[in-house]
Amino acid sequence: ELVFHYQGIFDELFTNGQSEKSFTFGLDAQSQQFRRFSINQNFGIFGTYLYPFAISNLFSISATELKNQMLDLKTLLGKEENGLEEKMMLAMDTASRVKIITEFLEGRLSKAKIIQPGVFETINYIIETNGMVNVEALAERNFLSVRQFERNFKQFSGFSPKLFSRIIRFQNALKHYGNRQLSLTEIGYKMGYADQSHFIRDFKEFSGHNPKQYFSGSGEGTEWR
Repeated sequence: ELVFHYQGIFDELFTNGQSEKSFTFGLDAQSQQFRRFSINQNFGIFGTYLYPFAISNLFSISATELKNQMLDLKTLLGKEENGLEEKMMLAMDTASRVKIITEFLEGRLSKAKIIQPGVFETINYIIETNGMVNVEALAERNFLSVRQFERNFKQFSGFSPKLFSRIIRFQNALKHYGNRQLSLTEIGYKMGYADQSHFIRDFKEFSGHNPKQYFSGSGEGTEWR
């Protein structure tokens, strides 16, 4: 995501008890790690959700190089940032911010080199199928060996197809927050987990929460969903 804090700045909290200010405007690249933030005032955030392969198109950088990172946009773009942060800060409303960021993204895309469209389509396919896919079948779908496919996929998604699929499956489980009609076991099976222990293990790894705690509404930060 491209994230812009137009009101209030979050503190990132670390496990050693230390904290530091988050960026005002930057790229929160695809991640397999959870992070914790806190703020004690009103805040406003504008975000643009990007497909993983957008990183290579927009910034001419392999997605693998930026995974698990949060980068200030000026650090990422240098002079090419061209006052974007200031424009977003001075924007009067959401519609104005949408217009500014749209023009920025379209300008970047007009200079982009479209590479490996087959891999792009496969990333979309994994998202559309909620991560319930088979790597061997995906490689065959792309007319590549498993090794070639995994190498190409990692360049544009940041992760191996197996790990990327696990993250997508976890993200889709989150969409059932507030659904009182399904038990945790039913959510796990619906998302393709073989058993509840597998569901719990992945959920803890990617969120830091036990799913029972999270879906009960008592997890940290759930009031902002």
